[in-house]
Amino acid sequence: MADKTTLQYTAEHEWVLVEGVVATVGITAYAAEKLGDVVFVELPDVGSGIAEGKVIGEIESTKSVGELFAPVDGTVVAANEAVVSSPELVNSDPFGEGWLIKVEFETLPTLLSYDEYSRLVGE
Repeated sequence: MADKTTLQYTAEHEWVLVEGVVATVGITAYAAEKLGDVVFVELPDVGSGIAEGKVIGEIESTKSVGELFAPVDGTVVAANEAVVSSPELVNSDPFGEGWLIKVEFETLPTLLSYDEYSRLVGE
């Protein structure tokens, strides 16, 4: 499990773990809780180019359907197939086994710190 205090965040409730030029992306526990029981996850294909702020997938729960947004520009180098086949991982382990994609990027946009994200969601 990633240490959520050292991660970076987006206003769209995604977390980003930066390791060199690769960003691992998932949704936050706050988002997973608000969604309810996740029943379907659609992720971009490996090799796909993605653009910051653009829709890259979908996450469906028993309550609603939400869009996943790219937090960075780059190329998808991994998609978590475990989440596609077992979407409940997003709820049970959002900062660990419930990660969504890994993206190779050239520049990292300004993201929120843990404290900034906590203030955003009122935690």
